[in-house]
Amino acid sequence: MKIHLAPLNVPLRRRLQTAAVLQWIFSFLGLAQCCLAAFILLSLSTWWMLALLYATWLWLDSDTPNRGGRRCEWIRRSIVWEYFRDYFPIKLVKTVDLEADKNYVFGFHPHGVLATGAFGNFCTESTGFSALFPGLKSHLLMLPFWFRVPIFRDYIMSGGLVSSSKSSLSYLLSRPEGGNVAVIAVGAAPEALDARPGALTLQLRKRKGFIKLALRHGAQLVPVFSFGENELFDQVQNPTGSPLRTLQDRLQSIMGISMPLFNGRGIFQYSFGLLPHRKAILTVVGTPIQVAATPNPTSEDIDALHEVYLEHLSELFERHKHEYGLQEHQHLNFI
Repeated sequence: MKIHLAPLNVPLRRRLQTAAVLQWIFSFLGLAQCCLAAFILLSLSTWWMLALLYATWLWLDSDTPNRGGRRCEWIRRSIVWEYFRDYFPIKLVKTVDLEADKNYVFGFHPHGVLATGAFGNFCTESTGFSALFPGLKSHLLMLPFWFRVPIFRDYIMSGGLVSSSKSSLSYLLSRPEGGNVAVIAVGAAPEALDARPGALTLQLRKRKGFIKLALRHGAQLVPVFSFGENELFDQVQNPTGSPLRTLQDRLQSIMGISMPLFNGRGIFQYSFGLLPHRKAILTVVGTPIQVAATPNPTSEDIDALHEVYLEHLSELFERHKHEYGLQEHQHLNFI
């Protein structure tokens, strides 16, 4: 394989963008393990009392990820995320105003390999979420497992990440004063296994839990499509039924997280590595679907609203796909 080296005269601004994305990749793939190892080493050292105090705090604070988290605006507005945004770049597009006295469920599509657009738009202020949607707070939902990791859980909560448990989502959507936005990467881990350039297939037909909770709390449903999300990484071919896909599906069912074998670019060369390719991400927030509160929705209620959601998502994609350079014959597929 021919290696495409980066030129030596890359501007400092682009180097800083690469560094910002590199630290994010490390945070996503390795920070949790480092935090856990540090906590274990602290527990075994002469400073074990600090570990005991933190463990006590962890126990007392264990429900915070299910009750809106603990965001830190200083971290969300850090200049690091501006460099992160400009690396791709990422742009957040508003199609209509959203009322600040209501709660919303943003269905984010597609998941992509690492949900890069979801993080950049809703866990930082680099693309101007608060300015575009004044009075609203975005909360990106993440697997509950990660909020059990010492230290790491506090860091991810600072960006607005919360647990994806039902109790967490219900807490956000039941606030009578409104103003909460629960962002759900609906395709979740299984969809990440199909994330590769050109992919337009979404795992959505059987995913109705977010529809049910929106009905229960009368939260408005908003489809969100992130153009370019699947263009950031290449992935080893893993068609359904192949030995690799069977193994990945098995690991996903056991651990709850997917293990896509992806490839991007490196720091000083563009041929391979864990960094995403510099591909633009255009995240479009659609028109809200008005949902009447139904404390005990029937399966018919859920199916009907689910179909409406699929229609709105398809319309959003068709209306904006040309802005991203997609062709007329390219359409979404739901499985």
